[in-house]
Amino acid sequence: MEANVFELSTAQLKEIALDLKDKVEKGLQSDNTEILCLPTYVYPPKEGVEGKSVVLDLGGTNYRTAKVEIQGGETIITPKSGWEKDLSVMKTPGYTKEQLFAEQANLINKIELPDNSAIGYCFSYPAKCETDGDATLLRWTKGVNIDKMVGKPIGKDLLDYLNDLNKVQFKSIKVINDTVASLLAGLSRKDKCDAYIGLIVGTGTNMAFLTRENKIAKLNKPDSQNMIPVNLESGNFFPSYLTEYDSAVDRGEGEVPGSQRFEKAVSGMYLGKVFRAVYPNDGYDASFDGKSLTDLINSSTPKRMGHVSVARWIYERSAKLVAASLAGLIAVQVMHDPSIKTIRVVAEGSLFWSVMERVNENDFHTIVAKVLRDLLDEMDLGYVEVYIAGIKNANLIGSVIAALS
Repeated sequence: MEANVFELSTAQLKEIALDLKDKVEKGLQSDNTEILCLPTYVYPPKEGVEGKSVVLDLGGTNYRTAKVEIQGGETIITPKSGWEKDLSVMKTPGYTKEQLFAEQANLINKIELPDNSAIGYCFSYPAKCETDGDATLLRWTKGVNIDKMVGKPIGKDLLDYLNDLNKVQFKSIKVINDTVASLLAGLSRKDKCDAYIGLIVGTGTNMAFLTRENKIAKLNKPDSQNMIPVNLESGNFFPSYLTEYDSAVDRGEGEVPGSQRFEKAVSGMYLGKVFRAVYPNDGYDASFDGKSLTDLINSSTPKRMGHVSVARWIYERSAKLVAASLAGLIAVQVMHDPSIKTIRVVAEGSLFWSVMERVNENDFHTIVAKVLRDLLDEMDLGYVEVYIAGIKNANLIGSVIAALS
């Protein structure tokens, strides 16, 4: 490939950012839109939370659980980063809800807890949060398709299973998305900002933000000043300027054509597929994923320099698209509250924090920060300071805040 068909100009990225902004507003106004904008009924107290709970974290391939306690503004996680296991078996055809619950319960049994504990559950799949703190699974993504769970409550069924199984009883469960967990973790920092965003760029991609309930027209609460997290499910955004190779991935085996187009162009699960669509006959098998892509770019003795260039183009486009999506969401936040001058983005995911070993200025997060600054200048939002950072164990910290809120 001689020409970089994955290149996006600043003007194109600005167009994508403004398109996302418009679609977020539509999602806040009505249901079943391209960007769903799912309110999460967790109202974090202004002065912080105190207490302890069990925390569960179910991601694309891994599962963690821990006891998390907040005391005097400090977070104590036991064990240090939680008990963890690989749950990629979830992607096995025929895998059942009962098998999933059994795996989750087995790890929870490693924790010593008093009776009547609360559970905070970080669940990284599209789910509509309910007013009681539970959530209803809308659809599976990331290659998972467990039968008899779509359209059902995520938390209640698991809570009932655990309470039937154990002598120690759990009193409640709150289910949140991983982007919301990252967002809430940002609130735990002592250096406060005017606004917050949770961002995931790993196996999948998504964003969440805080806004007042009266800015979410579909909630019909025109007088409410309560701040509430909104899970965008932005992986389903369909940006302009995708390529024929993105279309080939979208039509691929096991995919739902037309869905998760942004995620299919951006996330670690799909970057390898985009690359393989460029080179379908060159021996790259199905295991070639986002990590394989970065390994190829970082290779000190690459066999195919042309392939390395294409891999870098795909990688850099992903970062630029993430920057455009952030710019669009920041535009929404400032429109909701013109007094916003500082925003904290808590970013999680192996792809977002991946490193280009030979050219450091082209690390993913560095590209995002630079392109985001250029776009905000173009959108007359250059006065907004954006602080992008990772927080260790953000999913666990955010989930305990949800459980105790």
